[in-house]
Amino acid sequence: MASNPLLSRRAFVGAGLAAAAAFGALPAAALSVDEARALIDKVVADINGVINSGKSEAQMMPSFEKLFARYADVPTIARSALGVAARSASNAQMKAFTKAFQHYISHKYGRRFREFIGGKIEVKDARPLKSYYEVISTAYLKGEAPFEVRWHVGDKSGKNLFFNIIIEGVNMLASERTEIGAMLDKRKGNIDALIADLNAT
Repeated sequence: MASNPLLSRRAFVGAGLAAAAAFGALPAAALSVDEARALIDKVVADINGVINSGKSEAQMMPSFEKLFARYADVPTIARSALGVAARSASNAQMKAFTKAFQHYISHKYGRRFREFIGGKIEVKDARPLKSYYEVISTAYLKGEAPFEVRWHVGDKSGKNLFFNIIIEGVNMLASERTEIGAMLDKRKGNIDALIADLNAT
């Protein structure tokens, strides 16, 4: 599979700093490395189950959305993606945007994971990164060289959830902030129009 990096190194580093800031208030002892790894073990097992289920893409997408809702810190990811505009959004707009973003991002990454059909993902290691944890997995595809998929896990929401995925060096937080920002600019900052368009994807 050809890698298609969406980010510059500066954006990648910036996203890492933003993630650290977002989870900076989390007590270091609140989440253990074993708990972080156990969460991603469950995520990976469920993803492997979906991609090798024999279902069509249309059938897989609702399953991926359920997985994303169950295991991802969607409000944190959505707020990061909306960026500065999140500060001026009303509570109702943030609620609607978060729901629309969940649909959009789960389908987007679901299609990416669907490329892994016939392969598998294996968790290899986990390590602390300041106040959250990085879980390192390897994706094995038929006829392709293995590559890394990294997961950032925290419990700022009160539950152990992942809030970032890095596939072949492409950082979800950074790339989605860039893409959602561009989509919002195209709509002249109209959050409601952005929400409607995300729901239509």
